[in-house]
Order: sequence, then C-alpha cells, then structure tokens
Amino acid sequence: MFEIADQLLTALDAGAPVAVVTVTRVLGSAPRPVGASMAVVGGSAATQQRVLGAVSGGCAEARAHELATGVLAAGGVCTEHLGFDEWAFATGLSCGGQLRVLAHELDPSRIDLIAELRAAAAGRDAALALVSRGPSDLLGRVVTPTGGDAVLPREVLAAVRAELAERTVDGRCGSLEASGDLEFAVLVNRVRPRLVIVGAMDVAGALSRLGGQLGYRVSVVDARATFATNQRFPDADEVVVEWPARYLAATQLDRRSVIAMLSHEERFDIPALQVALAGPAGYVGAMGSRHTHTRRVALLRHAGVSAEAIARLHSPIGLDLGASTPMETAVSIMAEVIAARTGAGAEPLATGSGAIHCAVVPA
Repeated sequence: MFEIADQLLTALDAGAPVAVVTVTRVLGSAPRPVGASMAVVGGSAATQQRVLGAVSGGCAEARAHELATGVLAAGGVCTEHLGFDEWAFATGLSCGGQLRVLAHELDPSRIDLIAELRAAAAGRDAALALVSRGPSDLLGRVVTPTGGDAVLPREVLAAVRAELAERTVDGRCGSLEASGDLEFAVLVNRVRPRLVIVGAMDVAGALSRLGGQLGYRVSVVDARATFATNQRFPDADEVVVEWPARYLAATQLDRRSVIAMLSHEERFDIPALQVALAGPAGYVGAMGSRHTHTRRVALLRHAGVSAEAIARLHSPIGLDLGASTPMETAVSIMAEVIAARTGAGAEPLATGSGAIHCAVVPA
C-alpha cells in the first residue's frame, strides 16, 4: 500500500472513494511481497474508475479489480485466497505460488492511517498492521505505531505496536500471528536508502537516474566545481562540491547505503575508500581495470586499511554483463548492488532451479 501512498492520498484528498486490495500473505513463489496493493478509485462503473498499483505480475489483477469494485459497490471487507489449483488457475494465477489478499475501503477519517500514508508519500518511515485473518468484525482493522482500533484487545494492540517499532528498523513486511485467531499483515516503508556516487563523470549521470528509479536518495560528490553541477546531474537529489573523503566522513550512512567510486583518480579514491571501508555502508564499489584494482589494493594496504576491510570492496565494480554505454554500466553496477544485498548468485534464471520469487530483502 505504501508504494502507491501518494496516489491514494491524491484520490482521498479529492473526496473520491478508494478500495484497496492488499497482499497479506505469500506462500511459495509469488511475484509481489506482502504489502503490495492494487487500488480502485471512483464509482462502480468501469468508465468512472482508475486503477492504481498491482498485487501480482499481472496474473491476478483481474480478480483483485473485481474484489475492489465489489467493496466500492457494497462496502465491507473481504479476503480471498489465490492459489495454484483448478479454481485459482481460472483467475489467472499460474506462477505456482499462493496469495492471500484483503479488500477494504480506505476511511479518510482515520487520522492515524492517513498519517502513515503521508509519511510514506514524503519518503519517511511508516508502518501499519492490518487484521488479515480472524473474526469478520475485525477484518481490515488497523494498528499504527501510535494508534489502533479500540475494538482490538489492549494487549494485542500493545504487542502489535511493539512489533511495528521493531520491523520499522529493519524494514520487514510480512505476516504476524497474534493471540487468539488474529493474524496481521505488517506493512513497512523505510526512509530511502542512500546512493553516494563519487566522481562527476558520464556514468554518474546514468547511475543517478537508475538509482533514483530503484528508490535510492542519490548524492553526486566531486571536488571539481566545473563538473559537479545540478545541470549535469538533474536526476540526483543533491550534487555536492567537496573532497569525497571529507564528505563521506561527515555524512550520515547506514548498512543500506551504497557508495560507488567512479572518479578513477587515486587522489580522490584512496582517501575516500579509507573512510568508506571503515564505515557502515553495505556496499562499497570502485570503478577501474583489474590493473587499477591491483594497484588500488596495494595503496590501501600501504595506508593501513585491513585485509578484512579491503575484502568488502567490490572492484572492479559491477557484474560482467558486457556493458559498454553509461546506462549499461549503471545497470551492471546496480545489478551487483542488488545481488550483494540479497545474497543471490546473479546467475541466469534459466540455468537455476527452485523458486524464482524468494523472500524479499529490503533495500
């Protein structure tokens, strides 16, 4: 739901009715995680409706649309299980996995729910839990970090709020079984992770564009004011004229942060890598040939960087895709970033076995 928060708020602020179908549980191989949502905005007639978001890779959208339209027309809350059997195949879900979805109408008077949607739309941390299984009168009830439906038992509210606080730290969406017969779908939105690009070169422009599309807050850093300009990098969230090592030492990074060293100049790279490899960033990569990498490692060792820290360095940066253009190079870099985050082997899917859609590792 959070991935379409801005569009939901636009519709609600305009006074339009909105029904949302949200994935509340995933079993096996499925294309979208818990929290993925489709919304239908408008009246019951198809010509009056707008569809936002998706709950699958396209295979269950028609059924989700039917559920949302039904909620808009008749009100209430409903759940449905989409699985790989004869009935589910008729709905188009043929990927072999199973989804449980919840359809309900958004209530614009729910101040706590709307506050979480506004936080997500603004790129801030947000979290909520929906009752996805239990007594019919509790289905669709909402718990937020600071609020919750009073009809829910007090001890349940406290336990779910504590879980929301914990999951907001690590970004884990998923199912949560509470006392009794209650089950919640926990939805979490994290502040955008950071992508710091060192070196105002042509690949930096493509990487800042792609990084932004993948949900990163992008900073381009270079000590040369002639090259580090907003005009050259319109897709970056910020362009900073500063010595990279000084910037990296002062800026706030965490384990989700990505640092891509593209400057290819030792006077920038070595001091900056000393800082980067000593920090918390989950991915540190540096561009250059294999010869450059060998010399870079020697210089880092001479500067006192430990072997353990150097082992964290992805260099030469990126996966071997045969990339040649700036955008192809950016794709190879971000592909390696994703693989490093998820622990995937980055092999062709056609040569592998097992589930394609595994548990999602939050960025």
